[in-house]
Amino acid sequence: MGDWGCCFGWNAGFREPELPGGRTLKPGGADTRWEEKLCEVDSEVESCCAHTDLLLLLHLLHLLQLQQQKMARRCGRATSRLTEEIQIFPRKSAASAVCLCLCLLFPSAAEAGLYTATDQIVLLTPENVDSVLVNSSAAVFVEFYASWCGHCIAFSPIFKSLARDIKEWKPAVDLAAMDCAAEENRKVCISYGIRGYPSIKFFHAYSKADSEGEDFAGFPRDVQGLRRSIIDKLETHKEPWAPACPPLEPTSQAEIDSFFDTNNVQHLALIFEEAKSYIGREVTLDLLQFENIAVRRVLNTEEGLVARLGVTEFPSCYLYYPGGNFTRLSVKIEARSFYSYALQRLPGVVRSGKPPPVSTPVLTGNSEEPWRPFNRSRVYMADLESALHYSLRVEVAAHTVVKGEALISLKKYVAVLAKYFPGRPVVRNLLKSVDSWLQNQTRDEISYEAFKDILDNSAQSPDAALPEGVRWVGCQGSQPHLRRYPCGVWTLFHVLTVQAKNTRGTDPKEVLMAMRNYVHSFFGCRSCAEHFENMAMESLMEVDTFSSAVLWLWSRHNLVNNRLAGALSEDPNFPKIQWPSPEMCPACHAVKANGDHSWIQKEVLPFVLSYFSSSSILTDYLEDESQVLAKQREKHGRQQVAVAAQKRVERETKETSEHVMRPLTSQPAEEDQEELLDEAVADDEEEGGEGAAAAADELGGKTSEPTPWVKPEIKVDRGRWRAHRKPSIVGMRMRDVQEDIVDLDSFVNQHYKAKVLQVASSSRVKPRTLQRKEEQEPDPGLRMLGLQPLDADFELDIGQQRKRLQKRELTGQYTSDEELSHRGRWMSVLSIGFSKVDISLCVVLYFLSSMCLLAMYLFFKNRLRLRRAKLALP
Repeated sequence: MGDWGCCFGWNAGFREPELPGGRTLKPGGADTRWEEKLCEVDSEVESCCAHTDLLLLLHLLHLLQLQQQKMARRCGRATSRLTEEIQIFPRKSAASAVCLCLCLLFPSAAEAGLYTATDQIVLLTPENVDSVLVNSSAAVFVEFYASWCGHCIAFSPIFKSLARDIKEWKPAVDLAAMDCAAEENRKVCISYGIRGYPSIKFFHAYSKADSEGEDFAGFPRDVQGLRRSIIDKLETHKEPWAPACPPLEPTSQAEIDSFFDTNNVQHLALIFEEAKSYIGREVTLDLLQFENIAVRRVLNTEEGLVARLGVTEFPSCYLYYPGGNFTRLSVKIEARSFYSYALQRLPGVVRSGKPPPVSTPVLTGNSEEPWRPFNRSRVYMADLESALHYSLRVEVAAHTVVKGEALISLKKYVAVLAKYFPGRPVVRNLLKSVDSWLQNQTRDEISYEAFKDILDNSAQSPDAALPEGVRWVGCQGSQPHLRRYPCGVWTLFHVLTVQAKNTRGTDPKEVLMAMRNYVHSFFGCRSCAEHFENMAMESLMEVDTFSSAVLWLWSRHNLVNNRLAGALSEDPNFPKIQWPSPEMCPACHAVKANGDHSWIQKEVLPFVLSYFSSSSILTDYLEDESQVLAKQREKHGRQQVAVAAQKRVERETKETSEHVMRPLTSQPAEEDQEELLDEAVADDEEEGGEGAAAAADELGGKTSEPTPWVKPEIKVDRGRWRAHRKPSIVGMRMRDVQEDIVDLDSFVNQHYKAKVLQVASSSRVKPRTLQRKEEQEPDPGLRMLGLQPLDADFELDIGQQRKRLQKRELTGQYTSDEELSHRGRWMSVLSIGFSKVDISLCVVLYFLSSMCLLAMYLFFKNRLRLRRAKLALP
């Protein structure tokens, strides 16, 4: 079987072909002739899966047809054994046809390319190829490939691993790739002389525009071989030397003696090794992005330095200081990865461009929250609950309506939390309540407000609450924008995968799929969500046990740490390292025969299970459960009071708007007037006018006039009342003048004053207060509406207008007041719509205009007299 045996054949789940006598055909068996035939078909199927060009597919169909015809011709001379074999071959041909159909239906998978930005590889295009390869300050290691090429597909994981392995070398050398199968890239590939795939080319720093790079003929297919090939190319670099590339040649005793005179560094690491060893050069490039340290390679033939430091083992690493002081670097294994890790953790060694680590006292003074001392080798429940709060109350809250795929993701996420979260009883009870509510939702969408009501336990279920706010402990950062929620999410899902294994769940992928769906639908960092989705698409389907699920999440977390090491989001106090470190788990680390680092997964698994076990989680810095429940009840009570107040305000606002608009609208209908009249008659019969009079006496001053809502005409039958409101000019009797100009301020005060009188009358007779009139507090109804209390004098002045307004509300017109004098009516007419200040101004202007006219009259009269006198002279 070829590399694509997973497409069809035994690896795809097909039954092994049966031969006469019940035997089966297996690779490497005695039936070599039939094995060769099936291998031919497998080769063609492999080409089918790897190629998407339509002409190649048609050519493959033709080959399959010819092969079938050959077998058919042999069938006539075949024995019964061959007859059985012929019946097997059409099944393989059918499988090939299915492969062709799949390749035709889904060409985009092949055209998408083999690398993404997540792989830390520069993706070349016609737009950026010149800026990357021409006159660059760094050397570039480029792979030209075709996305349909089977060998390119097999080589892509190695190239990705190489990119991760030499990530720290980037200032000196970059990795790039170009898909020559893409239509837009073909001309570029031809211009660089690409004839086969994959092709590797090395471009030195400051390459010219006409340079086609150096070919790697027969390049190695492993990371170590490629890494060493790059070093060899860097050492043969001609002038000008790449400015970021450190010296890779062996050093001498003379250079070491004067090193600190010409270099301002805190540490000098000397790696003693043999001439053929690459460890010194690899560590030198690994420390390229770090300050306050320099690495030099010393060969075992440098007898002076070897004798001075007493070196007996090769390789070995020594720290050399001014004055000739030195000490040996303590590592578990004398290998490149252990040297690099130990040197990067030396005091004062920081990544270039990053601030140095901040001490705890400084953190305490600068952070928004007080620094909480914690054990870095333990998990804290405060981080898990904070992650829950932020995910459910902040990130999910960004969706006002959760529907479709997002709703399914939310249901699975909460179901996993309710099933595996190892929290306190109150938190677990709430998660189960939320999960039950979500599972009972049959609609394809829900509002976040409804979800929040359940999350906040508005129904007040007993012993159920999720603390609000965040309280980071193990995930706190040196700055408010570092670590925190991303750290909390990773920790939460590590704990869930471990809990699923320890509680013997039913589906190994349950937690990982819930995490994948949640990140895809809700995680705020969309680039992070895309990167995680790419990792899940590549290898999540390989998970088939709970142990593999735990290790999958652990390994992908380390991939993310490798990608983000040195980024702006890296906390200098908590650098992105491959976890667990050699200090935390020495047994987890080892080296391969070639010297490369390797993980001992049989040691990693128990360490991860122990680290994230529910029994190892610390409960420091948590609020007491009784306090959490008390805060929840208090919040619920405040919400109820706020809702009641809001409803009351809305009701009062509605009533106020109705009363304000009533006098400005058209006259009420006849039926409404009759209803008002009936209500007035009923109120008058029930209260006898006593309560109203008392209220008017208390609020508006003593008066002998009837209250505005008591009318003398209400004892008249309805026919007379209707006749009375008809307009009439008999006798030319002057009627009350209607107000065409309305003073809104006085009107609003009058209206609410009348409303207060109505409220006062509803309580029959109010007890009089013993306070003086000036000391009485304003009525609460007026204070609530933002109005000032009326003065007593002003109340007496507007009493008549208030009565007329109330009468107009009942009858639709003004009725004549028999007690007003004729002079009073005319003064009322003159004062409609004018204040006392307006009338005073009018009088003053009238007086001034009269004086002006008088002065003009006297002036012209005097002039006329003088003129006549002149004319009378002889």
